[in-house]
Formats: sequence, C-alpha cells, structure tokens
Amino acid sequence: MWNLLRLKVIAGLRTAVPFAILIACGTGTSRDRRPGTLVIVTTGDADTLFPPLVMTTTGRQVTELIYDYLAEVGPELNTTSDRGFRKRLADRWEWSADSLAIAFHINRDARWHDGHAVGANDVRFTFRVYTDSILGSPTRGELAGIDSVTARDSLTAVFWFRARSPLQFFHASSEMQILPMHVFGGMSPDSLLKVSSRLAPVGSGRFHYVRWRAKESIEIDAEAGNYRGSPGIARLIWRITPSAATATSILFAGDADVYDAMRPENVVAAARTHEVRIVSSPGASYAFMGFNFREPKAKNRPHHLFSSKELRRALSMAVDRQRMVTNVFDSLALPGIGPTIRAFPVTDTLAAQIPYDPARAAQILDSLGWRLNASTGIRERAGTPLQFRLLLPQSSLNRQRMAVLLQDQLKSVGVSVLLDELEFTAAASRLAARDFDAVLWSWNLGTSPEPGLKMWTTRAASSEDGLNFGSYSSARFDRAADSATSSMNPEEMRRLYKTAYSIIGDDAPAIWLYEPRTVLGVRNRVRTSAVRIDAWWYSLADWSVR
Repeated sequence: MWNLLRLKVIAGLRTAVPFAILIACGTGTSRDRRPGTLVIVTTGDADTLFPPLVMTTTGRQVTELIYDYLAEVGPELNTTSDRGFRKRLADRWEWSADSLAIAFHINRDARWHDGHAVGANDVRFTFRVYTDSILGSPTRGELAGIDSVTARDSLTAVFWFRARSPLQFFHASSEMQILPMHVFGGMSPDSLLKVSSRLAPVGSGRFHYVRWRAKESIEIDAEAGNYRGSPGIARLIWRITPSAATATSILFAGDADVYDAMRPENVVAAARTHEVRIVSSPGASYAFMGFNFREPKAKNRPHHLFSSKELRRALSMAVDRQRMVTNVFDSLALPGIGPTIRAFPVTDTLAAQIPYDPARAAQILDSLGWRLNASTGIRERAGTPLQFRLLLPQSSLNRQRMAVLLQDQLKSVGVSVLLDELEFTAAASRLAARDFDAVLWSWNLGTSPEPGLKMWTTRAASSEDGLNFGSYSSARFDRAADSATSSMNPEEMRRLYKTAYSIIGDDAPAIWLYEPRTVLGVRNRVRTSAVRIDAWWYSLADWSVR
C-alpha cells in the first residue's frame, strides 16, 4: 500500500530470469543535464522498483511516475467515496445497484512503454500479484475486502467486494499500480520475490525507465505520446547521497534542482540567494520513538522495561516535545499528537496528550523501584541500570538531532539511552526483525488515516507482513480501530477515530514526537505546479524547467 513508508527488507537472491526484464547497468551519468532535465537530490535509495514490494520513499516516487493507478485521490484527500477522484488508467467507472461491484473502463489509448495495449486482464493479473501470499505485498491486507477481479471484456475490469465499506473505491482504484501481464505474468510469485530488486519497470505512466545505479542515481525519461499527454520535463534524475548536508550543498551549488527535506538553516540560506526558493505545505508523516513490547532476543517474553505501561508513560512525561521540535525544526514542524496527522478530517487536534511533567515522571520511576544512583546519575533496580538502546537511521539528520535531545532529557530523570545509528537498510532490517529496544522512526500516512490506525493493531503485530514492529496489543484499541475504519457514517466515524486515538495515546506504545511540514528547496529555473500534502511528486509531470 502507498499510504505508509513501509520497511520490510526483502532479500534479493540471485536467480536466472529472462534478460528482458532485468535492470540494465547502462553507461549514462546522473550529471547529464540536457535541456529539460530536472535533478532531485535525495538521501535514500530505492529498495525496489517493483510496485507491490516498494517500501521506500524514493522507490515510491519513481514507480508512481512510471506506473499508473486506475484513479487517483484528489487534493481534498477524500477516500470514503469516489468524489474528487481523478481519472488515470480508467476513463470512467460505474457502481452496481447494491454497491458490491465497481466496473472500471480502461482508456483505450493507454499503452505500456513497450507498445502493448493496457487491458482488463492486466488489472486482474495485478490484483492476483498484490494479494499473493508468497509474494507478501504489504498492500495485501488493504485489499482483503475485495473478493475478486474479473474481465467483463478486454477493456472493462470489475471489482467484486465481500461487503460494503467506506474505502471500497479507494482500495480498488488507488492501492495498486497496474502491472503488465505480458511482462511479469510468466514468472511465479517466488521468482518475482527473489528478483524484485532487479526487475526493470515497464509501466504506462508519463515517464519510462532508463537506468538505476544503486546508491548513485535513478533516471527516467518522458514518454512521448502518452495517453495523458507528454510531460513538461524531458528527464528526471534522482541523485542519491547519504548525507543531508551534502544534499543541500548539491542543491545550492546548482547540481540539483530539488531537495525535499530542507531544514531551518537551509531556509535561511535560501532567503539569501536568488537561485533557490522554498515551496512548503503541510506534511503527511509523523515521527515517533516506539517501544518494543517484546525482548529483542527472546520474542516470546515481555520486554523487561517496556511491557510496563507506567514506565512508558513516565518516559513520555520526561520528554518536552514542544521544546525539542522548536530546537530541531524551528517553525517547520509541530509536536506529534498520535499515530496520525492534523490534515485528516477524523483527527482530533485538541485530543489530550500525556503532559510534560518530569517531576511526576521521577515519582513514577521511584514507585516502580528505579532508584537514582547518586554517583552515576542513572537509576537502578536490583543492581540493574535503567538503560535501553535506541535504533535510528543515519540518513535522517532530524532524527539524529532528536535522538541526542531525547538522550539528554531522559538522562535528566535518570534514564540512560544508548544510540544505535545504522545505515538506512541495516536499520530497516533490524526494525523488520524486531531486533531493538526502542526505535526512532517515521511513517508517511499518505491519503487515508485507515492504514495508519490499523498498523498499531494486534493483527499488525502478529502477521508476518504487519508493521506493528513493537508488538503493541490492546483489545480495546483493536475494537475501536475496527469500528472506526468500517463505519459508513461520517459523524460516527469521527467519534470512533477519536476514541481509538484516545486509547492508544493513554497506552503510550510510543512517544509521538513531531509532524513535519513538507519543505522543498527548488531552483528558480524550475516552474512548479500545485504540491499535494500526501505526495509532492505527484505533479512532477506538470512541472517544467527553463
């Protein structure tokens, strides 16, 4: 699913597959600045360019420009009906009388980048791939309400639903990037899984794949004569560097046109130059320090620290989130308010939060038997220090700075935090393996609040492809989340979401740290169009370069 920045590392095994669908190395360079080229500098590489398994932001950006959805959520982010959705591969659709089926008609001018026509069988094949248990797409759970997909004729794909739900249309139209059956249909699911990181994309979108040099660059070109019109940009290049400082230097030096993680000092620097401007909008992500409820090396046992609700709440009370957010972001972020963002209509922006109260935090820790050792400044119980390790990726400067502030604030109440800063892929692997005490991570929630709520349920903790890596489990929260995401009444839905957020907020499975704005640094030679909250890159085909 595209609503979260998901991370589950898939091991790419070396397996013989048809040469035509493997990524070619090429001899081009990411510094090719022919007319109409736009360069995006980023600190993270793609994990794969095979849509059902993409989990990184860069992978998502590239594939969403190469492949198409049947329809796309509008800028209002409505997902509970088909209101506001924009036509993509589907040029029209119709509901059955009982609302248990939707027929999508494929645009007859749509073509795959190799010239084949797009058809209903491609849609049926795509559903089969996304829901295959062996392939294990993270989107599989979001598609559980769809019983089957059939081809009424060569251009009409019909989705059949098990029951009515508020997100029927969204799940059918906007959760799956349609795949070419004639390219991938000859491979078994386990073969697709093994070579997913090396599959060359063949899409129907307004850009086609050129090359991918791991940890260096990804390039795509405009698809002339595309059924939706040729893009305003001739070539897009993602230039990959592991350092945020290097990324901004590349932007200001004129070797890149866009960087999407500008910090306050970068905004100040941009104001001093006539070459870079700032494009900002509310964001669709939140960052948190999540607790592991299970021992990393003995997952059948509760965590020796974080299985205690009172201890988790005490740690939350010891953290001044407003001061930390101001320190790291200035005015470019807000303190987190839960596993959600303020832009969603179902978010209660006034919901009660665990207060910053270090004195009360110290009292709770005392009551739990954690006594301060005056010589070390760290609390102990039965000779064991109150200490844990915090996992975070090196690629995020914001999280690195936030981790240091967390260290300092928790030390002030006698808690020792050791930082495990790892390269992004290594950190993601540890996260997926649940091999951590606590983790400093972020999720991009995209267009709908539903997956952001469901990812904290017990099902998401117990399922193999679930994203509840900390194994938080609450029957009360599960019931509230299920009710909220299945309600067909808007007012009732808002009330139920509020209840669910209240329960998880009180349980403190994480400290909700910050909700950042999207802050782009853009060279002035680039003409932009409207920037979406959930994915700023959606409109790149409508940008142009002088």
